[in-house]
Amino acid sequence: MTDRTAAVTRATAETDIEVTVDVDGDGDSTVETGVGFFDHMLESFAKHGLFDVTVRCDGDLDIDDHHTVEDVGIALGSAFAEALGEKRGIVRFADRRVPLDEAVASVVVDVSGRPLYEFDGEFSQPAVGDLTSQMGAHFWRSFAMNAGLTLHCEVSGENAHHEIEALFKACARALDDATRVDERRSDTPSTKGEL
Repeated sequence: MTDRTAAVTRATAETDIEVTVDVDGDGDSTVETGVGFFDHMLESFAKHGLFDVTVRCDGDLDIDDHHTVEDVGIALGSAFAEALGEKRGIVRFADRRVPLDEAVASVVVDVSGRPLYEFDGEFSQPAVGDLTSQMGAHFWRSFAMNAGLTLHCEVSGENAHHEIEALFKACARALDDATRVDERRSDTPSTKGEL
């Protein structure tokens, strides 16, 4: 199997980003976005998905966290799409349900090449540290649109820290499952012949 790795840079007037990803990694990460809780979530995503990830972002945090979180989602999603290439042999579909104390997140993913994102739920507090809670869901929209995923996410609970962390862990586990190579398959898992 060829290496499923990618490096993506993105520079705008709002952010300057460099990301790398190894889909078949060990869960190692180096993350520096300037948004502490977001860094923690990206590290958790790498750890629980067994992806090796580096993220460096210099964003306009003097305004707020929106551009940083959204643009990291765009860059990291683009890197996943590039790393997966033609998606030959992947499982393609997966779903995971992950609890964290009172919170539960459910994720269903199709590595389809047809981007769609649905989110059901609310976060119990408006912010966790320096991350606006709603950006926890918005990150996954940006990621899905640029990775070419159909991604359905649902979250419930009483503590936004737990809710967002459960969401990132559930996405990590579902993406790990969906991007695994099925030894029985050598083609792209679609009757169309491509994803």
